Amino acid sequence: MAQGKDIINLGIGQPDFKTPDHIVQAGIKALQDGHHGYTPANGIAPLRQAVAQDLERRHGAPVDPDCVVVVPGGKPTMFFAVLMFGEPGAEILYPNPGFPIYESVIKFSGATPIPYALQEDNDFAFDADQVLAKITPATRLIIINSPANPTGGVTPKTEIDKLVAGLAKHPHVALLSDEIYSQMLYGGRTHTSLLTYPEIRDRLIMLDGWSKTYAMTGWRLGYAVWPKALVADVTRLCINDHSCVNAAAQYAGLAALTGPQDAVAEMMVAFDQRRQLIVQALNSLPGVSCVDASGAFYAFPNIKATGMTSRQAQDLFLNEANVATISGTSFGAWGEGYVRFSYANSAQNIERAIERIRKVMK
Repeated sequence: MAQGKDIINLGIGQPDFKTPDHIVQAGIKALQDGHHGYTPANGIAPLRQAVAQDLERRHGAPVDPDCVVVVPGGKPTMFFAVLMFGEPGAEILYPNPGFPIYESVIKFSGATPIPYALQEDNDFAFDADQVLAKITPATRLIIINSPANPTGGVTPKTEIDKLVAGLAKHPHVALLSDEIYSQMLYGGRTHTSLLTYPEIRDRLIMLDGWSKTYAMTGWRLGYAVWPKALVADVTRLCINDHSCVNAAAQYAGLAALTGPQDAVAEMMVAFDQRRQLIVQALNSLPGVSCVDASGAFYAFPNIKATGMTSRQAQDLFLNEANVATISGTSFGAWGEGYVRFSYANSAQNIERAIERIRKVMK
């Protein structure tokens, strides 16, 4: 872009929609009403109450507002959870290919990252038996992400049931369930929250937030439901790390949860149309195949038959076709042979991008 090139960005992982106006106005009103100071480290009480009510509405699982901790985005929850359970000698399981922060933070904590595979022939869902087989006496935490980044895979309830049942034999293992894309599902698929399993609630950290669902990435607003025994510890981390989340963003988040949901529904209709468009278009490219994306807003096509590595494909698409994508290896070594396409862009731009790629691949 700095060179004056017309780059179509299918790499970025954020909605291309504006934050709905009633949410923006709530943030503005909060500032006008004088909400300029510190807030409680775990979030304002009305917002935590609204989160608990929203989760019970969506998942049918009762949530104690005192177990909700509001943080600036999704990453602080990942960081705090891994800091609590990670140390030299500990092992933490995480999905590969998966969100790069998982492996990075595990290494930072001193723990050993243990990947489990998300495979194309399983529609990029995790295999519970494979995950359970990787548990050792040193395992402290398992990170789950469904719907998933970068694959768009959604793990069915049958596998989650199997995982939870198997964890009964491993009471020393905690869970971090990253459910940030929980409202982004397609083709009649449903999301199964780990919150719906009371037998693991005392060792479950469930992460969600506003960034994806409400197009609020820049507001830096997320939350997690923590086991009651860990709430005081994570609140202390919040105090020492960021003090609190800015007040105006929290009032905007409150309006998002309690106000009209029409904009969310409209975004999901648009994402679904783009999903169908990009999957069909990718499958029409020579040497490329793409499974039907189930959730989030990513397609993760297989480019092995092109003879290119993931990095070579990414660079070709950017340098010759002026289309930004992300190599599958950016999400772990097992992402080799794949490229992530984000369809958080207009249908017109997606069509233009695929035609550009088609020309350079010929």
